[in-house]
Amino acid sequence: MAIRFALLALFLALAAPAQAQDRAAIEETITAQLDAFNARDVPSAWEYASPMIQSMFGNSQNFGMMVQQGYPMVWTNSDARFLELREVGGRLWQKVMIRDSQGVAHILDYQMVETENGWQINGVQVLPAPEMGV
Repeated sequence: MAIRFALLALFLALAAPAQAQDRAAIEETITAQLDAFNARDVPSAWEYASPMIQSMFGNSQNFGMMVQQGYPMVWTNSDARFLELREVGGRLWQKVMIRDSQGVAHILDYQMVETENGWQINGVQVLPAPEMGV
């Protein structure tokens, strides 16, 4: 019994730093892409998209047009706040609250994948706004 407990404690101790490193790297990736969109540096933003996303859009110009038209709160964003990072179906999802050009808050869910180039964005969902009490 004591051996099982010791092994569990060792596993948890080793897993925690890896999760913290992943969290930091994921937040850096998302922040860098958001900054690139604000700077209108679409080729740099494109580099943070996963190979699947890149194959869907073919080039950075198509990708930039999609973001500008479909995700205006990402195209012009401010005040990114990182919420929960969780695993769903073997994938990591990072919730982020950002503000659009009018200051309206949006909650986005970023699906992240680890590639040979580090963490990359594999998709983004706009989540419904939370209910606000009156």
